[in-house]
Amino acid sequence: MKRILLILWVLTTLSAPMSAQVEDTDERREVLIETSMGNIRVVLYNETPMHRDNFLKLVGEGYYDGNLWHRVIGDFMIQTGDSTTRHAQPGASVGNFSPDYTIPAEIVFPKYFHKRGALAAAREGDSVNPERASSSAQFYIVVGKNYSELVLDRYQERINKATDGTVKLTDDIRDYYRKIGGTPWLDGQYTVFGEVVEGLDVAMKIDYVRTDDYSRPIDDVKIIRATIVK
Repeated sequence: MKRILLILWVLTTLSAPMSAQVEDTDERREVLIETSMGNIRVVLYNETPMHRDNFLKLVGEGYYDGNLWHRVIGDFMIQTGDSTTRHAQPGASVGNFSPDYTIPAEIVFPKYFHKRGALAAAREGDSVNPERASSSAQFYIVVGKNYSELVLDRYQERINKATDGTVKLTDDIRDYYRKIGGTPWLDGQYTVFGEVVEGLDVAMKIDYVRTDDYSRPIDDVKIIRATIVK
């Protein structure tokens, strides 16, 4: 399978059965991700039901247990979801695997955007995936950083090109990116399906570990287990 990457600093069907369907109620489901550097608790959005249910299914099956955070980029994000990394040798190229199905995009912008702590689905690039369908298993947690108005203007120009001008950063979103941070250039192009509610400091610690030339942490950082807690 082609390596699943996010668009970086420059512009660069759900076919599996769902055995753990969840009714779309006001109550949100939560997952605890225990890592070798601490715990991260995430809440899942009901407005992205296919991503929510798929994530709960994989967590319930133990799919993420033992996975590495295989791609870590400072001031950007931490990524996981390649189950073959459980047995990856030091220095080996990782991040190439997800179960062989995709999830249709469920982009709920501007309600949900790439703020610091956002939980979002990785995917293959637009050239081979114009519908922006998500990886079945690989996800990332946004760390990002703060941006000035000038830089946000430049990112808005890039977003305009990528979305034919259909995605606009609102004043409130711009204010959030200025004061708290995130990754604005991904907005409207990747599905955000949850957010960190506890352990953002852990995600930030992982984000700043030493990495090799492929953005893999030199000292492995693992998901010990992921469990549904609500």
